[in-house]
Amino acid sequence: MLTAEQHEKLRGWFAGRVPDELFEDLVDVTVDREEITVVGRIPEPRLAGGASAAEREAAVAARIAEFRERSRDDRVAVAREAEHRFRRKVSWGVECGSERALFTHVAAPVMTRLRQPQRRVLDTLVAAGVARSRSDALAWCVRLVERHADDWLTELRDSLEHVRRVRSRGPDAPPREEDAEADADGV
Repeated sequence: MLTAEQHEKLRGWFAGRVPDELFEDLVDVTVDREEITVVGRIPEPRLAGGASAAEREAAVAARIAEFRERSRDDRVAVAREAEHRFRRKVSWGVECGSERALFTHVAAPVMTRLRQPQRRVLDTLVAAGVARSRSDALAWCVRLVERHADDWLTELRDSLEHVRRVRSRGPDAPPREEDAEADADGV
């Protein structure tokens, strides 16, 4: 996990490197150990005032598809540079109106050991047709937790950042300027 400062620098790099005409706004830059996902806002299609929900949905889907095709070369150039620099794959997505679409992104394998009660949960989801496999069932569970525990996960991430800051001031940390000045004054 990145520190808040590292994440800000990464977001800043993309804000400076992505061509201005690519997005109206850089909405989100998310990172984990394997992947950086960059999401930008693109303009909504212009429709007549009385456009139906179906017409609006089709227009947004077409706008996203058009953007994906038209911007491929620019996105690939930025991704290649970022992948070399940050040693992670880069994935892209857009927001258009209220729709968010992620383009091809990494599906990283995760190994886990589960005891029988947890395996039974996954097998129940498979048997009920909610998931095709234990792997799909586990991904479904993670999405469910993510959706319902967002505030808790945000608080946990903030706490981890606080722990990192406190650790960095521990006895093995390089001296800070104010500590060096205090030592020089004989305090």
